[in-house]
Amino acid sequence: MLTQFDKALLNIIQTDLPLAKRPFAELAKRLGVDEATVIDRLRALKALGYIRRIGPFFDSARLGYVGTLAAVRVRPDKIREVAEAINAFPGVTHNYEREGDYNLWFALLSPSKEAQCRVLRHIGSLDGVDKLISLPATRKYKVSVKFTLG
Repeated sequence: MLTQFDKALLNIIQTDLPLAKRPFAELAKRLGVDEATVIDRLRALKALGYIRRIGPFFDSARLGYVGTLAAVRVRPDKIREVAEAINAFPGVTHNYEREGDYNLWFALLSPSKEAQCRVLRHIGSLDGVDKLISLPATRKYKVSVKFTLG
């Protein structure tokens, strides 16, 4: 059960995490508590699954990265093994199972087209992968989601 403090903390960190040497100390001041309390609650909220990650979003294209959404057709008995192998690549940002012929989908950011091709070739050669398709973005859509907790 989220406390009022938890809700206030979650509301702030979604869009207003301070850019400071000690951002959690800054949050603590705003919330009228000490830094250790903020850090402890954030750890607890992460452990409970309310927080997936805390960090910035960068414009990857402006930084020279290339991205793609990829789908693989994986034998059902190899889904977990292939998913874990895909997750081991540092540029994988999402990986999820879906129903249908292509039953595992993932997003991949790479520092170059060549690096992307190497990763996709490796994934395509994994035991249990029957086919891989790459669906690079042709247009960028950024959806900003903020959950206001009352």
